[in-house]
Amino acid sequence: MSGTATNRENAIAISGLRFGYGSDDDILAIRELNVGTSQRAFLFGPSGCGKSTLLAMIGGVLVPRYGSVAILGENLSGMNSAARDRIRADHVGFIFQQFNLVPYLSVVENVSLPCRYSRRRLLRAIDADGSLENSAARLLSALGIGEELRSRKSTDLSVGQQQRVAAARALIGQPELVLADEPTSSLDADRRREFISLLVSECGRANSTVIFVSHDASLATHFDVAIDLKRTNAAGRHSNAA
Repeated sequence: MSGTATNRENAIAISGLRFGYGSDDDILAIRELNVGTSQRAFLFGPSGCGKSTLLAMIGGVLVPRYGSVAILGENLSGMNSAARDRIRADHVGFIFQQFNLVPYLSVVENVSLPCRYSRRRLLRAIDADGSLENSAARLLSALGIGEELRSRKSTDLSVGQQQRVAAARALIGQPELVLADEPTSSLDADRRREFISLLVSECGRANSTVIFVSHDASLATHFDVAIDLKRTNAAGRHSNAA
């Protein structure tokens, strides 16, 4: 299955992918999956079908057993871990399902963290808003995180607030690829709308490609293409996905 629009260059190109966690059974077996540059894709499927695993491979956290995963023209499958880490730091904003905020850092420090590891994203944040601090403040404000919360440790926030901080961290520095794993699961309806609005605005501003995972099918209308992983994943037809 392909989520690529006609005549669009692929930001994500997956071919012959097979992956399993140390067993003979594949969790994922994807013959082909493409997502066009600047395209917003909604990835869905039942719990356990491999959505988070697929995001981890697109982000270079995991590598396939067979096949290739290329992002922005770079084949991650042929890289060592240090090279994949550099690609991820410079080009990928990742909203993890468990947030992965650093507990001893403040809210602003957590949001700014990607720009401490990537000069490319730091310069983009400065170019967009005049300074790294301004860029972090703008994103947090758009997500309803006021000044009174920004100097607090992430552990002092509610789950919903932590999720919004994780979203701001992924978007800072205008990464070319944004991977969002259930990013609105802890948000109420108003905050969900705010988040989607900011995501669409920020990614449109940066021409970013988005892969957005959610169980909330009503959100699919905000995206260019919907990808049903259960149908795309051949492994899911004959083995249990983890």
